[in-house]
Amino acid sequence: MAPVQAETLTLEIRHLWNNQPLSIPSAEISTDAGERINLTRLAYLLSEPRLKRSTDSGPLIRSDWFAFVDATDSVSRITISGIPAGSYQSLQLHLGLDEQTDRADPSQYPAKHPLNPIVNNLHWSPQGGYIFVALEGHARPDGAFSYHLGNPRNRVTCEIPVAFQINSRAASPITIRLDFHLDRLFNTETPLATQAQTSTHSREGDPLAETLKKRLATVFTAKVSASSPSLTGDEAEDNNQTPGDLVGTPYPFRIKKGFPIPPLPTDYPLTNERVALGRQLFHETQLSLNGEISCASCHHDENAFADSNRLSSGVDDRVGTRNSMPLFNLAWKSSFFWDGRVSSLREQALVPIQDHVEMDETLENVTAKLAAHPAYPAQFQKAFGSPEITAERLGIAIEQFVLTLTSFDSRFDRATRGGEPLSEQEKRGFELFMTEYDPRRQQFGADCFHCHGGALFTDHQFHNNGLRPTDDHGLETVTGIDTDRDKFVTPSLRNIALTAPYMHDGRFATLEETVAHYTSGGVHRSSTLDPNLAKHPEGGVPLNESDRAALVAFLYTLTDEQYLTSESPSELSRK
Repeated sequence: MAPVQAETLTLEIRHLWNNQPLSIPSAEISTDAGERINLTRLAYLLSEPRLKRSTDSGPLIRSDWFAFVDATDSVSRITISGIPAGSYQSLQLHLGLDEQTDRADPSQYPAKHPLNPIVNNLHWSPQGGYIFVALEGHARPDGAFSYHLGNPRNRVTCEIPVAFQINSRAASPITIRLDFHLDRLFNTETPLATQAQTSTHSREGDPLAETLKKRLATVFTAKVSASSPSLTGDEAEDNNQTPGDLVGTPYPFRIKKGFPIPPLPTDYPLTNERVALGRQLFHETQLSLNGEISCASCHHDENAFADSNRLSSGVDDRVGTRNSMPLFNLAWKSSFFWDGRVSSLREQALVPIQDHVEMDETLENVTAKLAAHPAYPAQFQKAFGSPEITAERLGIAIEQFVLTLTSFDSRFDRATRGGEPLSEQEKRGFELFMTEYDPRRQQFGADCFHCHGGALFTDHQFHNNGLRPTDDHGLETVTGIDTDRDKFVTPSLRNIALTAPYMHDGRFATLEETVAHYTSGGVHRSSTLDPNLAKHPEGGVPLNESDRAALVAFLYTLTDEQYLTSESPSELSRK
């Protein structure tokens, strides 16, 4: 018997409001229930597609298929492969995951898998489980909402009628245009985004989670598209990637259980020789105009590679406008600097060299100085297979060293692995950290985990966290989009006790001042304030003195003690 031909089905997902394409973040929208809202985030997980055949045979079920959709993309294209030729009359998708998958170890998934927490930013670590649908925004004039639907009991089944034919002789794969109608969530008699229902985190018995579940079951419509999509963006990049030649000895990059697998570079795999060269270049003062400033001048080992000065300074003591960020666990990041203006570490490494305030040098001069150095040509030979010194190789070498600066062995980590337990005060701080503030459901936490959750204690996203504005508008200066005003990237809270001062401009000297910003009325309200902050009362999250102290005590447990030893992490990375 001849084998059954298997083909690929492409789903082209759009997000609509009243049948018109909707961009997220959105402009203000008026709902039929009289609400005025702006949507700032929609992200969700799809799983277990079922294709019902036109014949009497059972449905085709793909239990091993998952997809992540971020509605900030105007169109998301995902594929379902291995579809036998034949006639089909409907497509069933699930918003969310079954219980076994939801509770599985998220660190098992490859770097670009839809369920890798770095890809989807939807894992409720360290509590466990995923957020199936994240819907956030502002309810005007001054409210906000943050709806996070999770837990397998809230998995949503979406039955989508659509007739199509899979023909193994077709010139191109079948494409189904799948439309997500956001108006179906809001355009009902009962308002969704009200002051009384500012958030849900899908705890048992929450009626708002039940409402969302029912409405989400109706949001999709589909029809067969005549167009055949071409690969764009990440898809094209993935298919064009070719591994680079391995020169030298492979570097053993290690992580602890529970950490997601990072997307390490494949064009230049990590090697001991490149890491060693990058380490030396990181401390090389010849990268600066006056021969006195190196990368290490603003990224100190004892401060978890951050700068203890409020504003970092460069050649001739020129003072910048921001505090230098710590450099650890950057293998999991995809954008760099407080405003995310570069997308790779190798590119980031070259920016300070050329910045007038920082090193104020040219790449041409730097490569010439290194080429004239008695030791560097031989080191580049070992690292790259030839003695040629270029700006590209300079950036790659520094990138390789910085990628080895990891942090995952704090007292908190050891306690979660069964080591010495935290104190009662520290446990209380962790409870506050991981609990939302929602009097409606008698939850009175500090609500930190939305931006600082996961194994890395950061979502790597950009947020306006309510700082009093200055002339530095953060992400907006990069994108030119007014809805990005005053947004800065979320720093990791790992080693937070070592990285003072805090915020992009170092305005808070202590952790106590930082906590007070969120709990004592310091949050400045504006149109771009993150909904997870804007949903709270005007005075912020009301924590008493004892709870604020407990929260700070917990934050101290996130210190990785390698940064407290006499042997610096720069040296430890040699081992």
